[in-house]
Amino acid sequence: MKHFILSCALSMAAIAIDSAQQTGQLPVYLDNTKPVEQRIDDAIVRMTLQEKIRIIHAQSKFSSAGVPRLGFPDFWTDDGPHGVRPDVLWDEWEQAGQTNDSCVTFPALTCLAASWNPQMSRIYGEALGEEALYRGKDMILGPGVNIYRTPLNGRNFEYMGEDPYLASIMVVPYIQGLQSKGVSACVKHYCLNNDEEYRHQVNVIVSDRALHEIYLPAFKAAVEKGKTWGIMGAYNLYKNEHNCHNQWTLNKILKGDWKYDGVVVSNWGGAHDTDQAVKNGLDIEFGTWTNGLTMGASNAYDNYYLAVPYIKGIQEGKYTTKELDEKVRRVLRLFYRTTMNPNRPHGFLCSDSHYAAARQIAEEGIVLLQNKNQVLPINTQKAQRVLVVGDSVDLQVWLYVPHALPHNEATAGCLHTDIDKENLNYTLQHWLYASTATSISVRTIYSSLFVTL
Repeated sequence: MKHFILSCALSMAAIAIDSAQQTGQLPVYLDNTKPVEQRIDDAIVRMTLQEKIRIIHAQSKFSSAGVPRLGFPDFWTDDGPHGVRPDVLWDEWEQAGQTNDSCVTFPALTCLAASWNPQMSRIYGEALGEEALYRGKDMILGPGVNIYRTPLNGRNFEYMGEDPYLASIMVVPYIQGLQSKGVSACVKHYCLNNDEEYRHQVNVIVSDRALHEIYLPAFKAAVEKGKTWGIMGAYNLYKNEHNCHNQWTLNKILKGDWKYDGVVVSNWGGAHDTDQAVKNGLDIEFGTWTNGLTMGASNAYDNYYLAVPYIKGIQEGKYTTKELDEKVRRVLRLFYRTTMNPNRPHGFLCSDSHYAAARQIAEEGIVLLQNKNQVLPINTQKAQRVLVVGDSVDLQVWLYVPHALPHNEATAGCLHTDIDKENLNYTLQHWLYASTATSISVRTIYSSLFVTL
């Protein structure tokens, strides 16, 4: 269904261009030779109030509407930042069950940051952008750069550590690599999203110095150096305003001090008030009345804070169209960078180069905390048994015969099986007993390491 709708939108864009060409008068907003801001000006004049409103809020779980009459396709987002999320149904969190929405699962951004190698960020972003293009995605909801302040923050795994300087360096090439493919980054969660408990209600109190020296540098680098096209607001509050529509973090710092020209996207369920959403910097509203996982009001999009309530406020004279046109300008700028970009390349999925990139990033991100008795690297000529084991219900086990492979390259020709926990001891004992004449390693997806030399 998604691909059918996308195809229809693209067809409408082609029809709009073809119709204009037949009349011999190509509209400025469709003329690739004109400056982007001039094209935006022309498009805004042509749009109705309803068309302006429809592009600043979601129409499904992960998409916002385009303007079919003018040839602007729908806009599709997806999680990231570690791969392109499998598609869900239009208005449900249930997976759509498609057969062409696989992806390479890249290492967590914690691992990427631990590589201390900006080049890894670049190849990460490029590979992810290519996968997103193949899947028809225009924006990846990532990367994340909030600073670790408690191990209990549920989103730590998708952030870049606890060092603001390191995160500032590593986020830039990720964005540049992703956007070089014509796919927008959406750096998140701006800002001060450092705790999981009561994350929708907590009002963060922080000094200006700590804010600017610890919590904002990575976001600032993403804007000023990475030139990100998207920023996602955070659930929490700062100075008693939710960060998806906050006059200090969005209007003053992001759009004022940093001169940010992209869009601000709400976190799913992060918008709470029409008046603040109108005035305090939110550009596209997503996921209102949902927890982003399972719960949500059905087909509630017209009732979003930036939907019918906003139109009603304009019609009643409560708001002018000044703020609306500024939001529309930013959204159209995003369109011209992505869906309306004629030079966007074609994407591809699960390629050898993507798997190679994922592996290289993982290898460079591994940090050895202790190497007692110089156990590592394992000498495959001397090791008798190597068992990696931990507590898990579903186990995947690989059996290796290192002597049959080049030194330090025990990575191919493996025997793989899925086993249940009850059969673990018998299976391992059987393999180890049967293989006493040959050095082996049994690698599982566990956390504890036991080595017998």
